[in-house]
Amino acid sequence: MTSPTATLPDLNRPRRSRRPQIPGRSRRLPGTASFYLLASIVVAFLAGSSAPTPLYAIYQAEWGFSPITVTLVFGVYALAVLAALLTVGSLSDHVGRRPVLIAAIAVQAATMIAFAAADGVPALMAARVLQGLSTGAAAGAIGAGMLDLNQAKGAITNAVGPMLGTATGALGSGLLVQYLPAPTHLVYLALFGIFVLQGVGVLLMSETSSPRPGALASLRLQFALPPAARRPLLLAVPALTAAWALAGFYGSLGPTVVRMVAGSNSFVLGGLALFALAASGGAVVLLLRARAPRTLMFVGTVGLFVGVGLTLLAIAVTSETLFFAGTVVAGAGFGAGFQGAIRTVIPLASPHERAGVLSLIYVVSYLAMGLPAVIAGFLVVHAGGVLTTAREYGVAVMALAALALLGLLLTRPARPRPLPA
Repeated sequence: MTSPTATLPDLNRPRRSRRPQIPGRSRRLPGTASFYLLASIVVAFLAGSSAPTPLYAIYQAEWGFSPITVTLVFGVYALAVLAALLTVGSLSDHVGRRPVLIAAIAVQAATMIAFAAADGVPALMAARVLQGLSTGAAAGAIGAGMLDLNQAKGAITNAVGPMLGTATGALGSGLLVQYLPAPTHLVYLALFGIFVLQGVGVLLMSETSSPRPGALASLRLQFALPPAARRPLLLAVPALTAAWALAGFYGSLGPTVVRMVAGSNSFVLGGLALFALAASGGAVVLLLRARAPRTLMFVGTVGLFVGVGLTLLAIAVTSETLFFAGTVVAGAGFGAGFQGAIRTVIPLASPHERAGVLSLIYVVSYLAMGLPAVIAGFLVVHAGGVLTTAREYGVAVMALAALALLGLLLTRPARPRPLPA
């Protein structure tokens, strides 16, 4: 669940529903096939990002590290994604989509081999950093490429695809680990094969964006916060922090919590928790895509508050069914809240300011995903243990959601600037 709903270049200039293909190439994939190939790549990249989640228990048992290490492994991935998004996120606008995608897929495929060959925490950390960098680099090219080919479908796929990938990766990995041999190798080798096939597909694609100057300049970090967007962004920060901190907890310590609640060592349960969170988030984004941003924010904050409250009650009464019900509600809150924040803040900026505003949203979101999870790992070891930390973490998320809801109820919506065609 680590890809934004829009990319930096998408906010700087208008998009047509379909770009003309660059001439001079034969035997290229048709536009429809290229679009679905790009959609499959975003799903595969995010599936790869969540695939290690059910495996953390095996790594802990084999290598003897603490929950702090689990959260650090997760946290470095989030920071690597953020670093790539903020530097090479718009590079494909200047050098083309295909070169960026080919390089990112090659690194991602190599990362799967690194995961399969990992024999300790340093190797696991290195693989997660490489994975985060390649995922962040690919996000801009994939998102912009889909919009090049079909603006309407591309916008929806950009919003839903990352959550679908996170969900399928977590559940698929859990099933492979539970029921098939070589648990720390098979899932990565399967993903390696998928990335190789997708790389071949990208080689057969036509380029959808003509190269233009400014590639080096695009690597510079750009932040902007126009006056009209300052108050709405400030009000959205608690919702963003609550949503992404919850995602970070489920991606790192979530499997441990759900196994303790269920009284089972099943790896499927660990993957199923993250699946429920991400899948419900994607579903609500799809169902409510036509709703007003303020409605999305309301649904998101209420969903986070109620959903996390249900999971805390489930921990208290050790109810597996209630835990997953709360996870589904909280996941719906995550999807709606993040979409609502994006669609509330971005239209308030001028076209040339939107990339900088989105950069700030990225920073808030990915820091919220990584840093609180690391703090939770520290508390597990040095404070009250897993379940106590989960309760305290949940209360903090609920408090942030309540603060965001209060701010929403006490303010009137600002008038947005018109979005590009």
